[in-house]
Amino acid sequence: MFKVEKYEESKDKGYTLVTKQLSALLEGEPNVIANLSNASALLNQFLDRTNWVGFYLYEEESNELVLGPFQGLPACVRIPLGKGVCGTAASERKTRLVEDVHAFPGHIACDAASQSEIVVPIVKDDKLIGVLDIDSPEKGRFDEEDQHHLERFVEELVRHV
Repeated sequence: MFKVEKYEESKDKGYTLVTKQLSALLEGEPNVIANLSNASALLNQFLDRTNWVGFYLYEEESNELVLGPFQGLPACVRIPLGKGVCGTAASERKTRLVEDVHAFPGHIACDAASQSEIVVPIVKDDKLIGVLDIDSPEKGRFDEEDQHHLERFVEELVRHV
């Protein structure tokens, strides 16, 4: 049985621990869906004040992001590249940290409770795989420290997808 350990002393130490847990959890497992499922479950247990944690996977044929493994309420299934926070982060291959999603031009509201969002692109060998998407019902929930550590989390994840 796997237990998510939280480190309450500092955000930095907590993220370092959860990234190590990710590595241990995924080690030796080649199945992408299983690994993304466990990664979303792990982050969902680790993070507080969030209402959705999951992945959208890039589908080259349609040039869209398609819903992947997640934790939270049912979500939008397809997001065109360049649309909304997820599509913008994917097309730019750049993390998007949004304090207030209602102020983001073209925001796609899958859950009306979401107020802030962070989206980290997943790129391997210069190829877009998808994005990690995390929503919060709190404005300004995510900061640059979250961004830094979630980008490191995705780097570790990329080793296993």
